Amino acid sequence: MVEISLDRVNHFVLRKQHLTRDSKINDIVQIVTNIGGLHATSATSPFLSLFSRAKKFEKADFSKELSHRKSLARIRYVRNTVYILPKDFIPLAFAATSRLGGMTSERHYRNFGFSPRDYDRVSRKILDILRGRGLSTKEIRGKLRTTRNIAPLVNLMCDRGLLIRGLSKQGWKSILHTYFRFVDYYPDLNLMDIEEEEAREIVIKQYISSFGPVTEEDITWWTGFPIKQVRKILGKLEKDFSTVEISGLEGCFFLLSSELEPLRSLEFPRTPVVNLLPYLDPYLMGYKRRERYLDPQRYEMIFDRSGNATSAILLDGQVIGLWDFDELWIKLYLFKELGKNIMDEIYSGAAAVGAFIADRVVQIKRCDSTVPLNHRTAGAFMSPLKDC
Repeated sequence: MVEISLDRVNHFVLRKQHLTRDSKINDIVQIVTNIGGLHATSATSPFLSLFSRAKKFEKADFSKELSHRKSLARIRYVRNTVYILPKDFIPLAFAATSRLGGMTSERHYRNFGFSPRDYDRVSRKILDILRGRGLSTKEIRGKLRTTRNIAPLVNLMCDRGLLIRGLSKQGWKSILHTYFRFVDYYPDLNLMDIEEEEAREIVIKQYISSFGPVTEEDITWWTGFPIKQVRKILGKLEKDFSTVEISGLEGCFFLLSSELEPLRSLEFPRTPVVNLLPYLDPYLMGYKRRERYLDPQRYEMIFDRSGNATSAILLDGQVIGLWDFDELWIKLYLFKELGKNIMDEIYSGAAAVGAFIADRVVQIKRCDSTVPLNHRTAGAFMSPLKDC
């Protein structure tokens, strides 16, 4: 089996994830496709993830793809998580994961005191209310003339393919979705066109394309599919994959066979690659085994108890610190002192991210300490340097 250095693997994945200068492009839909979708439980992270990967990116560009062209949309996908995915991939994602997500939604709406009869009655009314338009849950509740929390019912309708989440009416920092009837939003898409097993094969192949080389453990964790099924699919598609070892890491790693030679012949960039990635970025969230880019002793600084990744600073694909934003500052915390050239790159990247978020020039502040996320309350990953 071929052994590849970890540095080479990280640079290879950075390129596939459009995180090197020479791999940045302006096609937003293509970026989302290539990186396996955008983790979309946060409002701002998808925008910041694209800002890190596109040559030139404006917030309005993304909003246009989501709301006008409808080339991208939010649906529940792997690990019961809401993702932003390309339109053409939505039937595949639905077929591969809707059974898993639906079971969670079923339990959730019952926990809020709704019965199946309640769901049937209210869902019909919601579909009628949304005919030809999109509304938030608050607006839907007003039309229903109820004070009950209908979010669990709306989420279940999304997970059953009846509704789809549209762009918030409150701007790019809001997670208050606008909901539409799926049949109105995508009249040309049929969610029943593909069988679950075939869809899961494509999802696994797409994941390996976006994040490989990866282990069986990575694949099983990321998809949420049973390990026996993952192994069966890998065996069925074995001609499509090659395996390698990675120096310093245990296990066998899968990648597309077509990528083996490009990986082995990869030319390293002449200058260090620095990235400031937002919390829940795909590069950070794409693996179960994170020692490939993070010192295990620093794990609790980057990941909370639930496995949520905070905003991180990367050097050549390795996490070297974290960053945060408030209305006055971009804050930086580094694990160790670095050379002037690298610090200049970090400060330049921080200034660019701050200007993107605030639409103005912001100041940069160094923090001397931080509290590990596992010692803090839930949600701390969204503001890791709040007390700096």
